[in-house]
Amino acid sequence: MKVLRLKRLVGVFAEDKDKAREIRIKKITPMIENKKEIVLDFSGVEAATQSFVHTLISEVLREYGPGALDLISFKNCDQNIKKVINIVVEYMQA
Repeated sequence: MKVLRLKRLVGVFAEDKDKAREIRIKKITPMIENKKEIVLDFSGVEAATQSFVHTLISEVLREYGPGALDLISFKNCDQNIKKVINIVVEYMQA
């Protein structure tokens, strides 16, 4: 299991879609391809845009299906970030 501390990569406001794409391609996708668990740790991240979260995980869900969620955990998310994650996950499963 790999823990990815997002604050180190994106700062306190997760909004940069290019950074989200880079994280997805370099960190998340290889873990899912190898059926390894990854924890997205939002400690210290005060806010995340829907477009950031969508760019971060939607392509993985599209490519690997909803089973990819069994390998991705979201940790230390405040209520607003949880809400954004749920919106993106629900949208991708519709």
